[in-house]
Amino acid sequence: MDSTATITPFSALIRTASQRQHTEAETSAFMGDMLGGRLGMDAYTRYTQQLWFVYRALEDDAPSLREDPVAGPFIRPELMRAAELERDLIHLCGGGWRDGLEPLPATAAYAARVAKCAREWPGGYVAHHYTRYLGDLSGGQIIRGTAERTWGFERKGDGVRFYVFEQIPNPAAFKRDYRRLLDAVDADDLEKQRIIDECRRAFTLNTALFHELGRAFPLSA
Repeated sequence: MDSTATITPFSALIRTASQRQHTEAETSAFMGDMLGGRLGMDAYTRYTQQLWFVYRALEDDAPSLREDPVAGPFIRPELMRAAELERDLIHLCGGGWRDGLEPLPATAAYAARVAKCAREWPGGYVAHHYTRYLGDLSGGQIIRGTAERTWGFERKGDGVRFYVFEQIPNPAAFKRDYRRLLDAVDADDLEKQRIIDECRRAFTLNTALFHELGRAFPLSA
């Protein structure tokens, strides 16, 4: 029997190993209340504001990683979200949306970790890239649909543009290609385990942000 037939693809290892942390993030009280349409637009706005800090950390240093053998294949312009977040924030908050905007402590910790990986550890950057962008293409679409129904945003229009990937006409095919990139990551087993551990950490940081938002909008609490 060919032993290679039993080798689990790296993308599957990541998904399986981080499933518990992923589920904890998805089932947080804040996310449950938002997806259930039980929160007001102010909660959605605060969430969008906090995402901006995380995506700035993901994307500010992305150009410097384009030639990196590990992270480079993942730097795809069609994924970049910071500009779309800014369009949404102008719609939600007006032209002065930056005035007085500060990250929550959990957001600051999350963004700092992403930025550190972007500067110092390409494999760690890939872990955060995976947890954010593949999530946006998947569960993020549920958030978009909820926002459109609950707060009356135009379908795929201002206020939800963060979730609209205009340059990705076939998200399912894109996600398959993305997983193939993960499977082809040039790293030994030890480094792959470190990347998996960073995926877990990314979901935990995201959950901490949801918990802080939940304390600010304590419907379920």
